[in-house]
Amino acid sequence: MDKNQKINCTVTSCKYNNKGCQKCELEQIIVTPIIGCETKQPDESMCSSYKHEQN
Repeated sequence: MDKNQKINCTVTSCKYNNKGCQKCELEQIIVTPIIGCETKQPDESMCSSYKHEQN
């Protein structure tokens, strides 16, 4: 895996999202499976590193 991997993100309510370039500013994220969801589609997982942006 590339050590310079980038995570693009369009979740604008997340405090780690750099909205100017739609990039996650965390060095790493945690991706968690959604229990009981077995669609074999992207909705089977979610970003557990999400934090709501406090204004």
